[in-house]
Amino acid sequence: MRYAMVMAGGAGTRLWPMSRKDRPKQLLRFIEQGGGPPTSLLELAVQRLEGLIPPSQQYICTAEAYRGAILEALPGFEDHRILGEPMGRDTVNAVGLAAAVFEKVDPEAVFAVLTADHIIEPHDRFRELMDLGFRLVEADPTRLVTFSIKPTYPATGFGYVERGAPLAEHESLAFKVARFVEKPDRPRAEAYVQSGVFGWNSGMFVWRASTVMSALERFKPESFAGLKEVQAAWGTPRQREVLERVYPTLPKTSVDYALMEPATKARDRSLSVCTVQMELKWLDVGSWPSYGQTLEPDKQGNRQALGGAGGGKGVLVGTSGTLLVNTASGHTVALLGCKDLIVVHTPDATLVMPRERAEELKELHGQVEDRLK
Repeated sequence: MRYAMVMAGGAGTRLWPMSRKDRPKQLLRFIEQGGGPPTSLLELAVQRLEGLIPPSQQYICTAEAYRGAILEALPGFEDHRILGEPMGRDTVNAVGLAAAVFEKVDPEAVFAVLTADHIIEPHDRFRELMDLGFRLVEADPTRLVTFSIKPTYPATGFGYVERGAPLAEHESLAFKVARFVEKPDRPRAEAYVQSGVFGWNSGMFVWRASTVMSALERFKPESFAGLKEVQAAWGTPRQREVLERVYPTLPKTSVDYALMEPATKARDRSLSVCTVQMELKWLDVGSWPSYGQTLEPDKQGNRQALGGAGGGKGVLVGTSGTLLVNTASGHTVALLGCKDLIVVHTPDATLVMPRERAEELKELHGQVEDRLK
């Protein structure tokens, strides 16, 4: 059967001060679409699964501390379908935990790994391409399928996937993976985009649970051993105790480094690493500049998001290229003669920075008082 696991454990430090330790970015209702009430990235991720994966087979992997907030945000989502990590151990262990659980529940399980960081449109085309990924794995369980996004500019903040030979039955959409490249510099990114054979690495996958466990045993045996212990205890009275004891000891690394790259380079070809190219709108909402792209600009290129029970207010005069976010009800933020700024005001913190320095926000976040994190 088909399953899905949505990874929703990111801290969202580049969206401070709205994203906090107790209300991470995936739970913020700050995405405005279609004139309706704002929604969260996690809600959008679950909506994209409608018609693709039955609700009973949808899971979320997140920090255990967010369990209550997720159940509140998604009424009707069953508690046992939240895989709560006692401690973040990067993506390979989140994927491995899901694989261990799915393999125990259903030895034939094929599952998708999805993210709660993105706006992806249109939904119907997304579901068609995800369905193709499932069909590729169902036809050949040795396949590890990733999804690559057709690049629209030479991004240096994303990893890239180089396409190899096309798969005969789906030659215009599905390909062997030649290699993975991590966050290139600008000249290389420009060359990749011009070549036409590279896509952005989306962080989304489809694979068979048992194949993932076998790959972990081969390429990341430390994680495999711990996850097998967790798997044995899953569904028993010892589940929580074993998870809390074992999971924090697993080596922390990404699924690309731990599984995808070694599988691509393996000479015995017991695993087949493939990619499905996605030509659709894909926006990684991981920073304030990318969030600004979800808002309509005015004639001066300013973008505003004004929230709060009574509505925050903004007044911009002689200002251009600026993002203003104001969530404080009844509070007015006025800007005069500003250019290319990011201004974010919440009831207890205000951020002002040049747009070009948004990537440095992580450094500032590390110096903020604990009560504001």
